[in-house]
Amino acid sequence: MTNLERRVDGVAAIIPAKDEQDRIAATVQATRGIPGVDVVIVVDDGSTDRTTATAQAAGAVVVGHARNRGKAAAMETGATALSAIESRESSRTGPRALLFLDADLEDTAAGAQPLVEPILADEADMTIGILPAQRTEGGGRGLVVDLARTGIERATGWTATQPLSGQRCLTRAAFEAALPLAQGFGVETGLTIDLLRQGFRVTEVDVEFHHRVTGTDLKAQVHRGKQYAHVMRALVTRGIRPAAPARFRTR
Repeated sequence: MTNLERRVDGVAAIIPAKDEQDRIAATVQATRGIPGVDVVIVVDDGSTDRTTATAQAAGAVVVGHARNRGKAAAMETGATALSAIESRESSRTGPRALLFLDADLEDTAAGAQPLVEPILADEADMTIGILPAQRTEGGGRGLVVDLARTGIERATGWTATQPLSGQRCLTRAAFEAALPLAQGFGVETGLTIDLLRQGFRVTEVDVEFHHRVTGTDLKAQVHRGKQYAHVMRALVTRGIRPAAPARFRTR
């Protein structure tokens, strides 16, 4: 890839959101303060609350889906909206980098600079955020994380610390090389595999993000079941035969 193809001109944050009226304003406001970020796009993925109005009041450009279509579709919609914005900017010398953040990061979204810097310095094509231990302990057993991590290893030889992290920054060229994105909750796993297989530079960086964690109730368990199925589909469609969870393997 040539330096011209890698060139980025600024950073746009894209924030998929579903029913996040209580958190989205703080997330948008913190994101707008990140050095280099001059556009914040919230993709309202079929919310039934005031997510759209709250995000707009906080200063975001808001685009939306009439019904919930999932995170991958929201990411693609946000990138398309950014292209429309950039097409009207006559002085632009290159596309912006794409910074994807979760809607529930609130004030901690301001800590995204470590994701952005390697992209602007042309030291990486995609950065992945490694989050610290969260303030509230989650209720998962690590099965989905293990599935994604071992799948990525089998596909590329690269070991991800937090393979499901949705906090990422990447060049427009890298994003377009991964289209169409893996569906639903398989998007991060598929994105990592697709870019590594094509020779893009992927690196993990530490970030001080905190967000809502999934609990232990029935709704949370259903959510994890969907995650597992979506990650499995992302792997299978990429020719990867998933391994059994680490705790169940014979040593």
